[in-house]
Amino acid sequence: MQEFSSGIYYGRSVNKVYNQEFIIDRRFKIVKELGHGAYGIVCSAKYDDGESHQQTGSSHSTSDGSYVAIKKITNIFSKKILCKRALRELKLLQFFRGHKNITCLYDLDIIPNPMTGEFNEIYLYEELMECDMHQIIRSGQPLTDSHYQSFIYQILCGLKYIHSADVLHRDLKPGNLLVNADCELKICDFGLARGFSENPDENNGFMTEYVATRWYRAPEIMLSFTNYTKAIDIWSVGCILAELLGSKPIFRGKDYVDQLNQILMILGTPPEETLTKIGSQRAQNYVRSLPFMQKINYSEIFPSANPLALDLLERMLTLDPYKRISVEDALNHKYLEIWHDPKDEPECQIKFDFKSFENFDEIDDMKQLIINEVKNFREFVRKPIEEQQQIQLQLQLQKKEEQQAEQYYQDDILQTNMTNDLEKDYPRPQELNDFAYLEQSNPEYYRLEEDLVYGLDGNIHFN
Repeated sequence: MQEFSSGIYYGRSVNKVYNQEFIIDRRFKIVKELGHGAYGIVCSAKYDDGESHQQTGSSHSTSDGSYVAIKKITNIFSKKILCKRALRELKLLQFFRGHKNITCLYDLDIIPNPMTGEFNEIYLYEELMECDMHQIIRSGQPLTDSHYQSFIYQILCGLKYIHSADVLHRDLKPGNLLVNADCELKICDFGLARGFSENPDENNGFMTEYVATRWYRAPEIMLSFTNYTKAIDIWSVGCILAELLGSKPIFRGKDYVDQLNQILMILGTPPEETLTKIGSQRAQNYVRSLPFMQKINYSEIFPSANPLALDLLERMLTLDPYKRISVEDALNHKYLEIWHDPKDEPECQIKFDFKSFENFDEIDDMKQLIINEVKNFREFVRKPIEEQQQIQLQLQLQKKEEQQAEQYYQDDILQTNMTNDLEKDYPRPQELNDFAYLEQSNPEYYRLEEDLVYGLDGNIHFN
């Protein structure tokens, strides 16, 4: 087995992972490198201290010999948007801690420079899951309808809890759904999550950072519908269900115009009542300029699928968000009847308070908030379990009394594109080559693309 440890630093072991320093609690031994990217590294690690965590009052809700995933988030203070995302991730993982279908955060750590006291990375100790749903689908391993039912049910259970706290995940996709060997599923990655209010006026402008991966992005965002709702996450779940049924993404646009084309090819020409809700005049004109398209039955696309699965899919992938099925009604759908148990589908008892940090835009201010979050969480998880439960109960009661309307603030825009790797895995359908009524060489194509990317935030333009 590869040896990772190379030294000791303030009670922590110093390891080399992907040629970077990876400094962790020395009671943990790194087992395997799980992945890395521009802003982080993830490893699996085994706890080995000779005593149970519960006896020592340690932070990790597991016993000796258990495994965790340790994530190092790097460069968090290099850009405001990265700092804000890290802050959201920390706060929401703590807030949703304990729900069976949301990844569990065990501990946090920051490693300051001994000379300057500065830091630019955070370590998250989380529940270890074997893989994500994207890896499962890509592997080609056989899945049954029972697997699809179980996965969609678990996603909806987690989403119900998230939505009941007036939080939108905004980036649901197979890569953000973790799965273990027992097919237990956990939702992860809350860096793009934002608040939601039943009052439409309070949601204005709050989607400027909505950059969910294009293939799972709700059409009302591209088409600038006058208001955004929790239905944006339901659309993503529908895309995930379709991907399970077909073993590939259902809408695979090479850009946002093409994404809209692919959606309309399957869903058909929208009725007039839906067309009039399109806020972007350019997008509305484009849709009206297209020839009439007949809706394609999902049974033609997925001929071997359970008809009940297709009925649920139909209700999730509805172009008009106001007619899209809710998470509660989806859980009640007959396709999930074998799993559905209202007693096992809790709602969050309090609303998440975004306004406590979303209005902080300076990196130094957000850095201090992150320090406070790490300090408070480390203190909390090191208390006895009974005391933790009592503290949580007191906080819930306090927040219920103080709950007020959320205020939302705009963030910088960061456009997310699918990787070239994914484009190669899922090539563009041949029939779409004849569908582009606007040539890419036409300047109007890029003006339309801009509208679809930014949705209601049409006042923001490409540099």
